[in-house]
Amino acid sequence: MLQAHQGDWVQIYQVILPIGERAPQVPAETAGVPLEMWVKGFLVEMQAQVGADVTIRSLAGRLLGGKLVAVKPHYEVNYGHPQPELLTIGVELRAILEGNGNV
Repeated sequence: MLQAHQGDWVQIYQVILPIGERAPQVPAETAGVPLEMWVKGFLVEMQAQVGADVTIRSLAGRLLGGKLVAVKPHYEVNYGHPQPELLTIGVELRAILEGNGNV
């Protein structure tokens, strides 16, 4: 099992409001799931294994507690597949700005 040490970049998870404790005015789809928190920060404890309850210090300096779910998590950004219409837009704009309307 993965182990983290004090100062490691980690991610925690915590259920803030379980199902049934959500505000009465939220839509049914929202009320049917818990309000969850996923936060990345630096581990405060000397060491901990994934699954343990830990405290982290967020980048904003807040101390937050939760279940350790990842050690050295990475950002996963995906903007999807390239859109064919947008691939040539730079070339077309450059031609227009240079006064050469032909692309």
